[in-house]
Amino acid sequence: MALTNKTPENQVQSLFNRIANNYDSMNNLISLGTHKHWRNATMEIMAIKPGSFVLDVCCGTGDWTISLAKAVGPSGHVTGLDFSENMLSIARQKISEAGLQDRVTLVHGDAMSLPYQDNKFDVATIGFGLRNVPDANQVLREMQRVLRPGGQLACLETSKPTQPVIKMGWKAYFNFVPVMTKLAVHNKRDYDYLQKTTAEFVSAKKLAQMFKDAGLTHVNYRTFDLGAAALHLGWKPYRTSVL
Repeated sequence: MALTNKTPENQVQSLFNRIANNYDSMNNLISLGTHKHWRNATMEIMAIKPGSFVLDVCCGTGDWTISLAKAVGPSGHVTGLDFSENMLSIARQKISEAGLQDRVTLVHGDAMSLPYQDNKFDVATIGFGLRNVPDANQVLREMQRVLRPGGQLACLETSKPTQPVIKMGWKAYFNFVPVMTKLAVHNKRDYDYLQKTTAEFVSAKKLAQMFKDAGLTHVNYRTFDLGAAALHLGWKPYRTSVL
């Protein structure tokens, strides 16, 4: 297994259980609220059809799950999967408050080995989770496997600017993030890890190649806010019979 995140999975799981109660507020603080704009823009680009069946991998506290559930309408369904029980507990409460219980199923599971049959979902998404799994290539292969032919895979993830001056400013800001989190929630160590995974994850260009290696076609991506985040899209090819 080619690890893209060398921190043991059980340690990452424990970390997300610890930070679950502060996760949403710290996301707003660290991204200055821009993660909401990235997600809204992603939903417009994806243009999910009503009635779709969607798998939201690494769903966390459920923000993207809720957006997806609203998009698929009463005839569709969204399954949110995460390995953190504490994150799922918060997601469950938010989904209940939104009145979307009938459209969403939350599952405690492993993104590296999805508990679903082949060709089950119309759309598969993963938001800000791919850099935290042990092997991003394996997760992409699993997501491709459970998609129906013609299905869409979308990944929204933090990224790194490539323009030198912007990159310098980005690095300076992210070096300040652990200090900011220590002041806000007195938890510098856990946010040191999150800063590290952002800095060490693959480039947007490399991730596009990983999509292709996982068997996805028509792969494309766009960046947000001068490269601070990237949306990657790919499609599972239709199988054609050999005459």
